[in-house]
Amino acid sequence: MCGIIGIVGKSDVQNRLVESLLRLEYRGYDSAGVAGVTAQGQVVRRRAQGKIRALQDVLMADPLVAQVGIGHTRWATHGAPSERNAHPHTAGRVTLVHNGIIENFAELRRELEAQGRTFSSETDTEVIAQLMDWQLEAGLVPLAALKATLDRLTGAFALAVLVAGEDGAILGARRGSPLVVGYGEGEMFLGSDALAVGPFTSRVAYLEEGDYVRIDHDGAQIFDDDGAAVTREVKQLARAAALVERGNYRHFMEKEIHDQPEGCQRTIAAYVDTLTSQATIPGELDFAGLERIQIVACGTSYIAGMIGRYLIEQLADLPVDVEIASEFRYRQPALRPGALVIAMSQSGETADTLAALRYCKAAGMRSAAIVNATESTIAREVDVVWPIHCGPEIGVASTKAFTAQVSVLIALAIAAAKARGRIDGAEEARLVKVLLGAPRLIAEAIGLEDAISAIATEIAKAKDVLYLGRGPMSALALEGALKLKEISYIHAEGYAAGELKHGPIALVDDQTPIIILAPYDAWFEKSASNMSEVMARGGQVVFITDTEGAKHAPAGAKVVVTAPSSDPLVATLVMSAPIQLLAYHVAVQKGADVDQPRNLAKSVTVE
Repeated sequence: MCGIIGIVGKSDVQNRLVESLLRLEYRGYDSAGVAGVTAQGQVVRRRAQGKIRALQDVLMADPLVAQVGIGHTRWATHGAPSERNAHPHTAGRVTLVHNGIIENFAELRRELEAQGRTFSSETDTEVIAQLMDWQLEAGLVPLAALKATLDRLTGAFALAVLVAGEDGAILGARRGSPLVVGYGEGEMFLGSDALAVGPFTSRVAYLEEGDYVRIDHDGAQIFDDDGAAVTREVKQLARAAALVERGNYRHFMEKEIHDQPEGCQRTIAAYVDTLTSQATIPGELDFAGLERIQIVACGTSYIAGMIGRYLIEQLADLPVDVEIASEFRYRQPALRPGALVIAMSQSGETADTLAALRYCKAAGMRSAAIVNATESTIAREVDVVWPIHCGPEIGVASTKAFTAQVSVLIALAIAAAKARGRIDGAEEARLVKVLLGAPRLIAEAIGLEDAISAIATEIAKAKDVLYLGRGPMSALALEGALKLKEISYIHAEGYAAGELKHGPIALVDDQTPIIILAPYDAWFEKSASNMSEVMARGGQVVFITDTEGAKHAPAGAKVVVTAPSSDPLVATLVMSAPIQLLAYHVAVQKGADVDQPRNLAKSVTVE
């Protein structure tokens, strides 16, 4: 996964493919490649491990002479970084590039191998190429073969596809990962975002969830998930880099919420081995020998740590303490060398977190950091760095960094549980499979945006809002309240729902919306009971649950929001999107500065 570019051009496209890939370097990658259709109708590839400079060296020695081509920067998911695992991948007539994770690739690969197909890489991407070529051999035309292939795939992905014999065309598709169509003069483009096609055109259309497309010199044919021909609005974008990077979204925060399926794919891929179904945590830490873990963080990172505590203690039976970094060292906590301190900070420069980290290191504790900025001060001062790999986050209110942090902590919980003998290999494989499925479920949850926007109209009128949850959802209730107050300036509080009768219930009236986070889990019946208590006192309940929870929800909620059902391991990731979107749309309706809320800074570098 990472960056995609496709060009149906009027002249050789090699240099433009490389130019686009260079603009996508910010996403991070470990290999790069291009492919094109020659004048003789052959599809040829050039690939290289490492940076784009290595690919340029390959192209200098052996140029790609083609007027139709695709390119890709790869962040390794299935299979180690190498030239043979680099994109594009070819099987028969099909050559393609792919962002995303195919969850059912192992089953599909076994099925295709049973048909006599031979694989040349370790990637899930090659499965797509092999499957589509198999459909072509069965007699389907390229668009029908693409649709038949898409219908077999489980996961979140974006594709750009060359088919030998379709010399002047590129096929594309998206589900969960973004893909845009660029319109030129007698030329057409595909890109993983508007930044990819920005050097060549400012006229773009954004494919919607489930769309697939064929582009050629005459334009684009777009089809929805049902196979019906559709039209997507072509927009004229300003050439300013910031506007292009924001793409089809009004604010960076909105874009970053929608980036989460792809961002979590990138994060998860760094911490699991999909071929062995094992969690792989860098750093050679002895989880079996650890006495406890101390997490120090601020703001949203602190709340991510609270979710991590639930999962690590439940799965690994390893004690975890989570503390607000700004208070930690001042209470002079009792520390022991047998513990591990984990400093969590998106920027890696948070002053309070850095001070707490240094306090722990002075007590002889081993140290790790979960950060987005791998060259930051915190990253430089720890024994082990666990990057979150979500890419730049511009909006002050953290969204994709939050879910990426939680994704790392889930992988950490699985690895620690296995190392401590709390789960066997079969259960580890099951949990890894669940984690790999999270990006697809997050994308489905983001699909609730229209319904949530409608709810926001009422929430925007409130002066106070309460968020309630149990178990890990009690931490997510804190995050929901934090997001709302940060960007809409509405007073909001998050509580563990069991604390309702110990004070907060006094705030319940018919003017105070109550947001209850209650997937159908071990705590559901108690959450439903809390919902009934609130409604009996005139509370206006927004009940955010899942499919099964919606069937068992008590009658009387003002609104029931039904998110995708998920395993408890990843439920906080899936439920994050609705609360982020609710805060966002409330803030928009109130006319607030969503990306730069008053009085807040992205990185707090002073105490």
